[in-house]
Amino acid sequence: MLGDHVIGRETHLNAEGFVVRPDEVAATLEILRDEAGFDHLSMVTAQDYEDRFETIYHLKKFDDPTQEVSVVVPTDVENPVSETASGVFKTANWQEREAYDLVGVNYDGHPDMRRILLPETWQGHPLSSDYDQDKPQIVSFDEHKNPLQEDHKDAESDTMFLNIGPHHPATHGVLHLKTVLDGEQVADVEPDIGYLHRCEEQMAQNGTYRHQIMPYPDRWDYASAGLLNEWAYARVAEDLNDIEVPEYAQIIRTMSAELCRIAAHMLALGTFCLDIYGDFTAIFMYAMRDREIVQNILEDLTGQRMMFNYFRLGGVVWDLPEPREEFFEKTRDFLDDLPEALEEYHDLITSNEIFQIRTIDTGTIDPETAKQFGVTGPVLRGSGVDYDLRRDDPYGYYDELDWDVVTEDGCDNYSRLLVRMREVEESAKIISQCIDLLEDWPEDERNIQANVPRTLKPDPDTEVYRAVEGAKGELGIYIRSDGTDKPGRFKIRSPCFCNLSALNAMSKGEYVADLVATLGSLDVILGEVDR
Repeated sequence: MLGDHVIGRETHLNAEGFVVRPDEVAATLEILRDEAGFDHLSMVTAQDYEDRFETIYHLKKFDDPTQEVSVVVPTDVENPVSETASGVFKTANWQEREAYDLVGVNYDGHPDMRRILLPETWQGHPLSSDYDQDKPQIVSFDEHKNPLQEDHKDAESDTMFLNIGPHHPATHGVLHLKTVLDGEQVADVEPDIGYLHRCEEQMAQNGTYRHQIMPYPDRWDYASAGLLNEWAYARVAEDLNDIEVPEYAQIIRTMSAELCRIAAHMLALGTFCLDIYGDFTAIFMYAMRDREIVQNILEDLTGQRMMFNYFRLGGVVWDLPEPREEFFEKTRDFLDDLPEALEEYHDLITSNEIFQIRTIDTGTIDPETAKQFGVTGPVLRGSGVDYDLRRDDPYGYYDELDWDVVTEDGCDNYSRLLVRMREVEESAKIISQCIDLLEDWPEDERNIQANVPRTLKPDPDTEVYRAVEGAKGELGIYIRSDGTDKPGRFKIRSPCFCNLSALNAMSKGEYVADLVATLGSLDVILGEVDR
């Protein structure tokens, strides 16, 4: 099918790799999308070797994400320029900017080729091999002055430029929105990110597989979804090192991950209503009340309230807390009370006329546009796309349990909230089944960890991409082994990063108040956007 476009082949652990010339990128991806059905560009990874730079486009199918393929584009080490893929997949726009920013590959024909996470004045590219990490960076004050400028008027223009953020309650953290308004309508909006960037990928590349990387994933989404993030790293590292997790530990992982999902969705629900109503209402307090109960259960299980660090390669760090009956009873009490609490939320929120006026038919994104931007999670399922990695690329114990993937077809802010609320119910079903299994599990078969070697050194040049269904969507990690006990390349696919990139498409032509609601409906955590 690809014919002369391909100049070589590579074998990756879970995806065949086709090597193409730097000027054949768009044509190759277009064929794979239109003729082979690979319509999901899940991740763009750049890295450099001694003799070349390389960009890897990792493609999947939304209908069947187990079908994967990689397009590998080597470029000259002296002049690392490659054709952009942004004309084929809109998600490539931000992902290629990140590749340029951190590694230094240029993408010819890109509509906006500039840094995305670091300041424009930054010298060098932190993930390139020739970057001097010890050299201090001098950042001029003029380049980093307060973006809020004095008022001024352009007599030639009918629009107004308005900064929202970077530190403002409506932006959920250190996000800066550069908006152009025509009256009260949004003519353009550009999310300005990078304020929290901590180079998590570089830190992971300096840590050993067995113990030193696992504490980092909690920090990407520091609000509630830590265990889901830990699972993303566990899944990719276990595949890379051929580690089989015991069944008992898989059930504990599944139960704890769904507790995290409920906590994350409760926070999303409460803060979304905060955006809609504009102050601390009862809804926010009710959501925090119920989230607190989940946090207490997770604290009993992991010993920590926010940064759990409970997963280990091959299993979990310890068994359920003793006495087990007390833990089960506490969790069951929460699950028993959940239906009444959700009914209360529906009375307060989804049945509320003001809430409906603010959210129905606002922040709309149709299914095809959502796929183009690589949007995943409740945002994608709110646009009617039936894509959930827990079912479609099963891991853990999900395929042994009875539960449903939730979708809504409204494509708007209201649908995204409905998806999260219904997903809480599905998570409760999963947890309840896990508890039944754990309660009856024979005591002498409670194996919480596989036998994992003290030092892990995967074969050199082994490459793997794996993902899990995080609270915000597809959280994936690519690792290339260089034969040592540390990854040669560690790349994170953040669902918040891709979801936020679609904000412009969702907000143009709407009122500025709807822009705030739309941003809230995306449920972004800036720690995961910037990493």
